[in-house]
Amino acid sequence: MPIEMRPSHALKLWQDVTLSLVRGEDEDLSARQLAILLSVYMEPPPHTVRGLAEKLGVTKPAITRALDTLGSKKLLSRRRDDADRRNVIITRTLEGALYLERLGDLVVDKAAALPR
Repeated sequence: MPIEMRPSHALKLWQDVTLSLVRGEDEDLSARQLAILLSVYMEPPPHTVRGLAEKLGVTKPAITRALDTLGSKKLLSRRRDDADRRNVIITRTLEGALYLERLGDLVVDKAAALPR
C-alpha cells in the first residue's frame, strides 16, 4: 500500500532519521554504506562486489572500501566464491540484520511522529 507524503514531510522524516542515527548508539553509516547494506538485506542473494558496483554506479574499489568498514562493524561479511575464485560473495550477518531491524523501527517511529 503506497504511503502518501508531501515532499516536505519526506525530507523531515529523512532528517529525523538521520539525526537519530548520528546521535544514537548504533553505527553512523555513510549513504553509500547504508545503500550497500540495504541492497544486501533487501534483495535476494548472491551479492558480489562487481554486482554491487554495477547497481550503485560506483567503482569496485569504492565498494571494497565500504565493505571494509561494514565488515569491521560486523554488519556484513565476505568470502571468495568457491565456483569462481575471482568473485567475492557478500553475506549477511546477525549484527547487520539486527541493525536494520532497529533502523526500520526508527523510521516507523519517526514517520508516526510527523505532523498530519
